[in-house]
Amino acid sequence: MPPLHGRAWDGRGIGQTLGMYVPTHNRERNLDVLQRAIDEVRFGTLVTVGADGPIATHIPMFIDKATGSNGTVFGHIARANPQWQKTDPTIRALATFVGPYAYITPSFYETKRITGKVVPTWHYLAVQARGPIAFFDDPKRLHDIVYRSTTIMESAATHPWAVDDAPEDYVRAMLSAIVGFEIRIETLEGAWKFAQNKDAADLQGVTSGLEQRGDREVAALVRERGGRDGRPDPGAT
Repeated sequence: MPPLHGRAWDGRGIGQTLGMYVPTHNRERNLDVLQRAIDEVRFGTLVTVGADGPIATHIPMFIDKATGSNGTVFGHIARANPQWQKTDPTIRALATFVGPYAYITPSFYETKRITGKVVPTWHYLAVQARGPIAFFDDPKRLHDIVYRSTTIMESAATHPWAVDDAPEDYVRAMLSAIVGFEIRIETLEGAWKFAQNKDAADLQGVTSGLEQRGDREVAALVRERGGRDGRPDPGAT
């Protein structure tokens, strides 16, 4: 598997290591799992850096797993959005994806009733993809990006909408109003924080509490991941 960490430049010729803080027992290292999470979350944040600092846009994106050793993230933004013009292409871009997630109250824990030594936290899944970004406005490439994105997003629909359902001249006009981008992923990191540091009694309390509250997806991930590592997690979120 390719390395999940890399080097980046801060734009001033000084090398610095980039990466999100993840306790060892919450870190996901499986490339397929990380890529599949992007596939399932789909909506994220594109972060680039310009002369005035970071720039962020919240948009749907998708991953092409077959392009590049770690895959490539594709998406598009409005042409009126200045991010594509202000981005410094010599600084790696960041695409983040978060979800599902849920607040965890200390009241879920059996430990609260025994010692009271518990604090609130959140359980969540997060993926960060970094790499060089390239913007483009070639009509054929834009059509391909929109077509692929729409096909993915409409895949669960009973009557899926397709780009070809719209008039050709209308599609051309819409494509002229956007700019596409690709991020060839150099580093891919994931945090799966789902009670890996809790014992059986606390795990039961968390899953029951989440299900009663309606957070069934997070409860299922706690069942899958919880209790794998008994080491304490001192306030990490």
